[in-house]
Amino acid sequence: MSKHDKYSIDNTDYTVGQDNVQKWGFDVHNPVFGVSAGLIALFLVAALVSDPVTAKTALNGVKNSIINNFDVLFLWSGNIFVVFCLTLIFTPYGKIRIGGQDAEPEYSRMSWLAMLFAAGMGIGLMFWSVAEPVAYYTGWYETPLGVEANTPEAIKVAMGATMYHWGFHPWAIYGVVALSLAFFAYNKGLPLSIRSIFYPLLGDRVWGWPGHVVDIFAVLATLFGLATSLGLGAQQAASGIEHVLGIKSDITLQIGVIGVVTLLAVFSVARGIDGGVKLLSNLNMLVAIALLVFVALVGFSVSMGTVPTTVAGYVENFIPLSNPHGREDETWMHGWTVFYWAWWISWSPFVGMFIARVSKGRTIREFLTAVLIVPTLVTILWMSVFGGQAIDQVINGVGLLGEKGLTSVPLAMYEMFDALPFSSALSVIAIVLVMVFFITSSDSGSLVIDNITAGGKLDSPMPQRIFWAAIEGAIAAVLLYVGGTQAIEALQAGAVSTGLPFTIILLLMCVSLVMGLSTERFR
Repeated sequence: MSKHDKYSIDNTDYTVGQDNVQKWGFDVHNPVFGVSAGLIALFLVAALVSDPVTAKTALNGVKNSIINNFDVLFLWSGNIFVVFCLTLIFTPYGKIRIGGQDAEPEYSRMSWLAMLFAAGMGIGLMFWSVAEPVAYYTGWYETPLGVEANTPEAIKVAMGATMYHWGFHPWAIYGVVALSLAFFAYNKGLPLSIRSIFYPLLGDRVWGWPGHVVDIFAVLATLFGLATSLGLGAQQAASGIEHVLGIKSDITLQIGVIGVVTLLAVFSVARGIDGGVKLLSNLNMLVAIALLVFVALVGFSVSMGTVPTTVAGYVENFIPLSNPHGREDETWMHGWTVFYWAWWISWSPFVGMFIARVSKGRTIREFLTAVLIVPTLVTILWMSVFGGQAIDQVINGVGLLGEKGLTSVPLAMYEMFDALPFSSALSVIAIVLVMVFFITSSDSGSLVIDNITAGGKLDSPMPQRIFWAAIEGAIAAVLLYVGGTQAIEALQAGAVSTGLPFTIILLLMCVSLVMGLSTERFR
C-alpha cells in the first residue's frame, strides 16, 4: 500500500489500494494529465492567436453573461466562504493540526506569511493600490453604492470598497481551497490534488473521469490565469520602464520583460521552495515593507489619517457591499465586485494549493487566522498609505494625478511617486518589486501545476517543473506577440469565466471538508 491507501470517514476505514486506484485509471506515475492539459492548452492558444479579436468578443460575451446572470450566486458564495472560515476558527475543529497532532511547521512564521502574501495577491496590490481608490473617489468607472464622486463621503466609501475587494472575501476563497487540500493530503494521506477533496462525496469515483475533469480544469485555470497575469504585468512593468528610463514600451520590451521573468522563475523552480520561492518571498517582503514605510513617512499625516478612514469605510460598508439585492450601483457591482469574485475563484486552485503545500504543521485555527486576518490587516495599511496619498494628490491638485486624474491604471503608482521625494528611485524600486512578485507567482504556480499533473506527488522530476515554468512564459509571449492586448484580454475573459463552475466546486468543498473534519479526533 502507498501512504494514501487508507482513508477514514464516518468511522469506517475505506481501503483505496493500488488495485482500486488503477481500476479507475488513476496512477501517479502516468503522465496522462500533463499531456492532456498540455494539448488542450496548445489548442486554446492556437484558437486565440488565429483570431484574437473574435476570440475576445466571444469570451467577453460569455464573461459578461456570467457576471450579469450569476451576480447573486457570486456575492452570496463569497459571504458563505467568509462565514465558513471564521466559524472554523472558533469551533473545536480549530484545534486540529494539519499533518496530525505531532506535525511541526516546515517554515518559520515570517517565511510562511511572506510566501502566502507573495503567491496570493502581492502583485495585485502594486497594480491597484493607487488606481482603485482613485477610480472610486473620482467616479472614473461609476461609484460604489451610488455616492457622489469627489466628496468627503466618497473618500470613506472608496477606501472601504477597495478593502472589501482585497480583504476577508478573497482570502476566505483561498482559505477554503487551501485548508481542504492540506487536510485531505496531510491528515488523510490522499494525493495533493483537487480531486482528493471530494473523496467523502464521490468515494473511489474521484480516481475516475470526474477527478480527471476537475484536475485538468484546475491546471488550465492556473496556467491561463498566470499567463494572463504575466502578459498584463509585462505591460505594467514596461510602462514603468518607459516612464522612468524613457525606453519605449513596445512589444519588444514587453516580451523582453516576460523573458527575464520566465528565466528567473525557471531558476527559482529548479531550486525548489526552500531555495527559490521562500528566498524570493522573503526578499519581496523586505523590499515591500521598506517602500511602504518610506511612502508612509513622507506623507505621515495623510497616511495615518487614512487608516481609520479605511477601517471605518470597510466596517460601515461591509454589509451593503455584500448584499447583491436591490443595488442602485449594479453597473459598478458587476464591473468590479462580481468580476473580482470570479477572478479570485478562478485563481483559487493555484493559490490554494501553494498555500497548502507550505502549511503543514499549523493548526486550523492558526492557519485560517494567518490566511484570513493577517493579510487583511496588512492590506488595510498598504491601501491606506498608497490610496490615501493618491486621493490627497487628487484633492489638492498635486502632480499628474492631481492635474489629470486617473488616465492609465498601469502608470497610476508611478504618477503618484512623481509628486514625492526621490520619485525616480521609488519608481525603480516599484518596477523591481513588480518583477519579483511576478517571478514568485510564476514559480509557485509552476510548482502547483507540476503537483497536479504528477498525480499529487511533491517530488516530481526537475525537468517537469522547468517545463511548466517555461510554458507559462511562452504562452504569454506568444499571445502578446501575435495577438497583442486583444489576445491577453481574451484569455483573461476566459479565465474569469471559469469562476462560475469553480464557485459550485468551492461550495461542495465546504461540505466535503466538514465531512472529513468530523472524522478527526482532536484534543
